[in-house]
Amino acid sequence: MKSEPDVWSINQQKKAGKKGVAWDGVRNYQARNNLKQMKKGDLCFFYHSNIGKEIVGIVKVIKKAFIDKTDKNKRFLAVQVRFVKELNTPISLEKIKKNKEMSHLPLIKQSRLSVMPIDYKSWKIICKMGKIK
Repeated sequence: MKSEPDVWSINQQKKAGKKGVAWDGVRNYQARNNLKQMKKGDLCFFYHSNIGKEIVGIVKVIKKAFIDKTDKNKRFLAVQVRFVKELNTPISLEKIKKNKEMSHLPLIKQSRLSVMPIDYKSWKIICKMGKIK
């Protein structure tokens, strides 16, 4: 899940506490479909886009997809997410691109997509890079 840190940062996500916050404002149909696939309990990487361009933490889905209250036409969805942890070592987009095992990721192939899936193997690689157990 991508967010510009000057709009919504990992620190703001952390301050939202246990109740979390709605991940809203997504206005891309492919990203909407990715939100729709999320289940309660799913873990997601939190990526600072534009400024930093790095994975900085992990959030957890605490409420599955619902109509985004910021969408007047009620076409788009949001999920509720809660902060889990910050990465000990943020993982830059540059480092991800250098790892051939992750060259298939939408983060590289569809850089403007704000919500995208990640496979288990890539999740493990990024956790290792970020020194997460």
